[in-house]
Amino acid sequence: MDSSVVSVINLSAYAIYFMLPAYLANVTALAFGGGKPLDFNHNLNDGRRILGNGVTWRGTIIGTIIGTTIGLVQGLITGNIIEGFLLGLTLGGGALIGDACGSFIKRRLNVESGRSAPILDQLDFVVGALVFASLIVVIPIEMIMFILVISVFLHIGANIIAYLLGLKKVWY
Repeated sequence: MDSSVVSVINLSAYAIYFMLPAYLANVTALAFGGGKPLDFNHNLNDGRRILGNGVTWRGTIIGTIIGTTIGLVQGLITGNIIEGFLLGLTLGGGALIGDACGSFIKRRLNVESGRSAPILDQLDFVVGALVFASLIVVIPIEMIMFILVISVFLHIGANIIAYLLGLKKVWY
């Protein structure tokens, strides 16, 4: 096999492995969310909700716990438990904060909860995760770019699966 193909495969595998706490935190927040909204049903001065019903305390807490746990397991595998824990926490929590920021932006743009905002929907949680994780480790720009591209496709695929399983009302 060509060395450039092997290089792309290795980068793909590592990018997914690195982002696993963020990806699983985001999915878990969706699957186990519900309950009290993070914004406590409050509106801003523009009359629109701060975040909407889709961003909940339960989803945020459970998602962050799952992301942190995945990072801890990765830390056990690599022998660096502290870094694994911190990366799991920052990637998982950062993903959910990024998702909440995306919801905030959508509300300000008058996009209703559950409606599509292409690119923002696929990358808000990724950007949040990467920003927070960069407090712990240096992430090479090539890796960031690759993660952004691959995450769009993984997110769409995961949403289609969630829709087919009845976890989401829309495929996007």
